Order: sequence, then C-alpha cells, then structure tokens
Amino acid sequence: MRFYEAGLAVRKPDRTRALEVGERVYLREPSNRDQAEIVARNTASLALHRGWVTPPTDARTFAEWMVRCRQPNLQCFLVCRIDDGAIAGVFTLSQIVRRLFQSAYLGYYAEHPFAGQGYMAEGMQLVLRHTFITMKLHRVEANVQPENAASIALVKRSGFRLEGFSPRYLKIAGRWRDHQRWAMTIDDWRRLRRRPRAPSPGRGPRSPRASSSPGRRRSG
Repeated sequence: MRFYEAGLAVRKPDRTRALEVGERVYLREPSNRDQAEIVARNTASLALHRGWVTPPTDARTFAEWMVRCRQPNLQCFLVCRIDDGAIAGVFTLSQIVRRLFQSAYLGYYAEHPFAGQGYMAEGMQLVLRHTFITMKLHRVEANVQPENAASIALVKRSGFRLEGFSPRYLKIAGRWRDHQRWAMTIDDWRRLRRRPRAPSPGRGPRSPRASSSPGRRRSG
C-alpha cells in the first residue's frame, strides 16, 4: 500500500526497520527502494539546498550515494515521519574512526516540503542517541558554514559547543567555503539529558538546511 502526498508515492511506514523511534519521526537506513522518493525530494529541494549541500538528484548519483552509505566508516540515516513514512530529512555520520578516537563527522539536510516543522530537531536527538548508545562513539563533530543560520541554530539548540573556525575548509558547489566546527562528546550528551527540558515550541520558523561532513564533501 502507498500513501500519496503532493503527487509523490510514499511507501507505508515500516517501523520494523527503525533504528530509533521518536514522537513524530523515526530513523532508518536507506535502501535501493528509496530511489524514487529521495531523487524526487532532493529535486524539489534544490532551492533549499543550494550552496549548502548537493545530494543525489538522479539515478546515477543516487547509486553512488548508496555505495558510500554502505561503506564501513559511514552511516546514513533517513528521518521518516511516523504518520506516513515520508522522508523528511537525512543525517550522515562519516569518517567513523574507532579504537582510541571513537569519533565521526555529522552532516544533515532537510527535505522540502518538511522544512521548518521540527522534524530535523527531533531527528537530531534520535541520531545522537544512536551515535552514543548504540554505536558507542565518544565524539561527533558538525561543520557548518557561518552564513547557515538555521543549521547553526540546530546545533546550538541540540547542545553542541563551538570549537573553532576553519577558513576555506570544504569545497562545496565548486567553492572553498569557511566553516565553524561544532562538537559534542558523550559526556556533554549525558549532562544535557540530566537537565530539565523546556517545553518544545513544536514548529520553528525555519529548518536547518545542511551541515558539512568532511568525509563526503557534499554539504555545507
């Protein structure tokens, strides 16, 4: 059975494959069956993504993306709505290094028409829980262009701390771009979980557009 939303066929939500489940969204890994929806959503999100990220928008780039997602040092997550299974955004953990480092880089982007509805904020909490509890990583770093106010607001709200500034850090859409480096350790995450939570505003005025992942050099 399929749901139809904005003219796009969306598979019925299947939470049996969920890695983490929240109130409105759940996380799962992408599969080849997601090609049509992901390509369509990324194509519809060109204006939203421009200058920040260059996700797959055709069969060839989707296939290349899936190959990268299956690499042992990279983990891809789809943020799916519980109501209908629609893909609202994407998170990636790249350059996952084990042993003494136990660290990774975090990248993400929202999909149109779901930007600004709080799905990525909830998705971020699920990704962090999976990163620190299931994957047992110690540290995660998100690199964000200084002009990307919405993405910076998300890492701030999620409890990341600003560690530094890297000029001309990543080449995105043909240009070397400056980035801020935001990070969180499992100790930070545990402290944040012990704090009383303020009531959630539900919907935000804008959605995080993208943060960078040096291992993939696609987002900003």
